[in-house]
Amino acid sequence: MTEIDGRPGHGRAKPVVAVFGAYGHTAGFVTAELLERGWTPVLSGRDATKLAAAAAAHPGVERRIASVDDPAALDRAIAGADAVINCAGPFGDTAPPLIEAALRSGIHYLDITGESLVAIDTFDTYRDDRRVKEAGIVVAPVMAFYGALGDLLATVAVGDRAAADEISIAVALDGWRPTRGTLLAGQRRAGRRVVFTEHRLRILAGDEPPPEGTWTFSEPFGTQDVVGEFSSADVVTISRHLDVARIDAFLNVAPLRDLGDPETGGPRAADASGRSAQVFLVEVVVRRGEEQRRAAARGRDIYAITAPIVVEAAERILTGRGRAPGVVPGVVTAGEIFNAEDFLRSLPLDELRLPGAG
Repeated sequence: MTEIDGRPGHGRAKPVVAVFGAYGHTAGFVTAELLERGWTPVLSGRDATKLAAAAAAHPGVERRIASVDDPAALDRAIAGADAVINCAGPFGDTAPPLIEAALRSGIHYLDITGESLVAIDTFDTYRDDRRVKEAGIVVAPVMAFYGALGDLLATVAVGDRAAADEISIAVALDGWRPTRGTLLAGQRRAGRRVVFTEHRLRILAGDEPPPEGTWTFSEPFGTQDVVGEFSSADVVTISRHLDVARIDAFLNVAPLRDLGDPETGGPRAADASGRSAQVFLVEVVVRRGEEQRRAAARGRDIYAITAPIVVEAAERILTGRGRAPGVVPGVVTAGEIFNAEDFLRSLPLDELRLPGAG
């Protein structure tokens, strides 16, 4: 039998990965990324019609119908897989039953949620769960644009320093045609914001408006009006493994208008891969005393870039390549389990700026 990271690979040279919620917008990019790498995706979800349409786009790919309220069906959906990638929101409903299914099957779990409240629940529930370590699996939530990218940038910027006084994450988008999942997640959050001050996470009610200000981004954005206390999952992931007193997150105001407009109609493909023309820029500033260290990443389409993030994470988990030393099975963030700089350099970004790079 082929061994993958010391675990049975079911006699295959390439892993099999179950993709749950396979007919979602981002899931389409995830399936394409798996196939591009020569892996075997198994598509799963509860809607038989949508699942058939998703499978038709990739002839020969297996599909299995399953619902999160049917544990036996979930077990069948991921049977024989080496990992499962959860692409189905709302993740507060889908993550717990799929993690439990992964535990029963002894396979790795990853998801692409950007929902900070769900991320907190997942980390709090499974961080000290003995079953995860006993099963020898990795539970890796928020392996997506929000949650992983800022975490990796912050990890590189902190470097080998023991601690930081403050980490600021600023995100700029030139527009945002949200998916239905993004809109539903926003409705569930109901304006609540996750903030990290004085070394602890807090959840603020949605009855107070967020602070406003400006941030001077690099090109092509320049100086932008931003909202503070942006409830990005990066705040959660960074706080889980970096010693920092405060984490601030900002988003430029322009895309928020799109989020509030139900007529945007979702992302529009601008090339053959299905990527939209949306430009994103994530800038991270780490402050320690008078010293500041910066890292930034620019690219296209926050949904499309999630696919190489989560599939690269799956590959590194299964093969052990690029793993940080001393990390054992458990519930993890991208920044703590992977060599952050090496991971960032593997992504199809248009620009990557790291501390000390020439």
